[in-house]
Amino acid sequence: MPEPLKNLLYPALVATMADHIAVNAGASAFDKARFIDLATRDMQQLELMQRSIQIRDALVETLPTEFAKAAAILSACLPQSGDSGLTGWALLPVSQFVAQRGLDDFDLSLALLKELTPHFTAEFGIRPFIHLDQERALATIGNWTADQNHHVRRLASEGTRPRLPWAMRLPALMRDPQPILPVLIALLDDPEEYVRRSVANGLNDIAKDHPDLVADFVAQHVDGASAERRQLLRHASRTLLKKGHAAALANFGFEPPCDITAALNIETNSVDFGHSLAFTLAITNRGAAPQQVMIDYAIHHRKANGGLAPKVFKWKNLTLKALETVKIPRQHAIRTITTRQYYPGGHRLEILVNGAILASGEFQLVMP
Repeated sequence: MPEPLKNLLYPALVATMADHIAVNAGASAFDKARFIDLATRDMQQLELMQRSIQIRDALVETLPTEFAKAAAILSACLPQSGDSGLTGWALLPVSQFVAQRGLDDFDLSLALLKELTPHFTAEFGIRPFIHLDQERALATIGNWTADQNHHVRRLASEGTRPRLPWAMRLPALMRDPQPILPVLIALLDDPEEYVRRSVANGLNDIAKDHPDLVADFVAQHVDGASAERRQLLRHASRTLLKKGHAAALANFGFEPPCDITAALNIETNSVDFGHSLAFTLAITNRGAAPQQVMIDYAIHHRKANGGLAPKVFKWKNLTLKALETVKIPRQHAIRTITTRQYYPGGHRLEILVNGAILASGEFQLVMP
């Protein structure tokens, strides 16, 4: 059993935070014992983000009320020239503190979040500033795309994602993502894969609200692209490709299936939870010319209300020769994961070829 995420923030870490803050604030400016008490109260009962918010609130209660003084203390707590300091998950509540207390000190706060992010991402912390004054925030964030530190460059793309998981959404950018496109364009060919993947995730966020815009963006930047940029654009298009968006498919050479047939054989018509669904696909090109095919599959999981909800899984890309048949086996494990609750009963499996449903079948899930 993996360690619960909530344990990334724990009492000993709070004590370490208190030690660093006390050293840099001075005993008269920081009540160490009170901070620890407030930050760890009933901590075992709290989940990760609840713990972080409680630690943030403890910082609010115990750091100087003048934000510039609090910011100077927190900055001094960061690792300096290889020395030890606050780093990792301890900085999540710190960035949340900046987001809560620093909105009236816009430039100082963004500078502190930029300083913080090489030690732990500040992507959650910058979002309230974008929400408060998007134009002003993006003017600063746009300059980060040329920073020498790849963590800062990634903060520019990750922090501006309209639908960043676990974070507040940015409704204005969900409605109109044009203001962040220059940030993403500037980082398309970043030398760090870590940054390029963030750019892809940002574009994928946009695709959920503006599919045609992202398909057009990819079309404009895919011709003559390096292998790295092409991979980025392909990852950015993943939601559109799963949904069979015609223009997105065409960007990567996948046309609507023509003269392609598929036969599905489900070998495990009844699957015990914790085991695997086994199936085999026979796919045939009945045409006179080779065709590129992107094969995915969707499992329609049963919900608590008895309905079905699909989840698409990537599978395989092939070039089928004329009159060629290829058989492909697959095992799909059905086991405990943190993002899904399983329910017994009938489930549905669909085979998607270039976004089109070409075969389907039913299976039963048996829960213990």
